[in-house]
Amino acid sequence: MGKVTIKDVAREAGVSISTVSNALNGVDVLNPETKTHILNVAKRLNYVPNLNGKLLKSGKSKMLGFFTTSVSGPYFYTLVESMSRECDRLGYGLNVFVTKDKQVIMSNILGGRVDGVVIFEELRIDEKDIAAMEKSKIKAVFLDREVQNETMGSIVFDSYVAGYNAAKYLISLGHKRIAYISGVDTMFDSVQRKEGYLAALREHQLAEDPDYILQGYFEEGGSYNAVKSFIHAHPGKLPDAFLAGNDLSAIGCIKALKSEGYEVPRDVSVVGFDDIDIAQYFTPPLTTVRNQIARQGILTVNHLINMIQKKEQGKIRKLEGELVVRGSSHVKIERNDPL
Repeated sequence: MGKVTIKDVAREAGVSISTVSNALNGVDVLNPETKTHILNVAKRLNYVPNLNGKLLKSGKSKMLGFFTTSVSGPYFYTLVESMSRECDRLGYGLNVFVTKDKQVIMSNILGGRVDGVVIFEELRIDEKDIAAMEKSKIKAVFLDREVQNETMGSIVFDSYVAGYNAAKYLISLGHKRIAYISGVDTMFDSVQRKEGYLAALREHQLAEDPDYILQGYFEEGGSYNAVKSFIHAHPGKLPDAFLAGNDLSAIGCIKALKSEGYEVPRDVSVVGFDDIDIAQYFTPPLTTVRNQIARQGILTVNHLINMIQKKEQGKIRKLEGELVVRGSSHVKIERNDPL
């Protein structure tokens, strides 16, 4: 037997096609027994509604789109999982679009294939694109960029405050030479965390040394290489502490330090961001700023669906991080750097 159609369901249930359509779409004109009977028949026949036809008739796809250049790593796993669960709870599906082609992204966003979109800022959506989306009344939530108008909002981490507080914590341990492992300079979170770190240094009148800004690209491997290169290029200049842009960077940093014969935290303290699952099990357990990643996903879906249903307008909501102190940070111990 080929694909089951709405005609097959109607024939099997002994009702008209319009009655089946009303039952499947929840139209409140049927008695409960008839509706239950039709839904049971549809389930037994494994009937799958034609979403394209439904979209043409209603103008609604009941689908949300998540647009990003990558879904690799623990942050995206947690985020996509939480968004997917919340979509499912609220009767929506989630399409994940992974591409670096902005033309493909914008054609999908403006083409009305989904009811609303979630955008990760690394996609380089510019002001011209946002204006086009606003003109088309596209409902959108940005995850690490502050945008607010009638149909667009943002659910972001307060990365500036998180970076500032993490740096202040390291300063409170007596560390004066603190290096920062940056992520991607075009990304909102990366820039904000670095600015918070620099603000804490200025407040405590500590020197801002350009050599102490390393580029790790939010990657374990990139951070490992950056720290190894720094140690070889600047003998005798090892920082008291590294503040890493995310936990993967912190893990790469610790591995690089160990490979060069240093112990964490005896010789160098290391602090990360996000509190990914592995952070508490790593050796040493990672001191980090816990970001509410799953909560970000849930709030994002709720805000987007509320805008779709015209229950609220776009807003900016900032989530605060929480410092989780574990074994990778320690009060400064005086040491002699090897030459």
